[in-house]
Amino acid sequence: MKRLALAVLLALAASAAHAATAGLGGADPIKITGDTFVINDAEHTATFTGKVVVLRTKLTVWAAKVVVDYGEGGPSDIKSFVASGNVRIKTPDQDATGQRAVYDPKTQLLHLTGNVIVVNASGTVGSPELVVNMLTNTSTFSAAKGSGGRVTGVFTPK
Repeated sequence: MKRLALAVLLALAASAAHAATAGLGGADPIKITGDTFVINDAEHTATFTGKVVVLRTKLTVWAAKVVVDYGEGGPSDIKSFVASGNVRIKTPDQDATGQRAVYDPKTQLLHLTGNVIVVNASGTVGSPELVVNMLTNTSTFSAAKGSGGRVTGVFTPK
């Protein structure tokens, strides 16, 4: 899970410092395409909408919309990012889907919500929410409070 979360961080935050630590291509370029791209310097946001695809050497992210909130330092000063609308995150080892992905570089928490499904060679885990803490290398699948949902896992022994 940490590799997936780190890959998402790298692709969407597009920070050179994070890219150097990820082992996913270091200085390799990040290509983002969409139907529209709007930078709003007054609100410190950069928004891609319409069939957004984020490509990096070992990562592809699809979403209807990606919004990056940046600080006074400009677009490289990432405060958070939000990918929404049928989010799919694919690495060579796993494939994750959900409705919304939110990353906060300050807390180093990645939240993937909305019918989360993660598939890899050892099995499949589904839940309403996944939280990946990059500081502690902990992934927590959980049911949203009051939703009545459950975490499910199907694992294939080798």
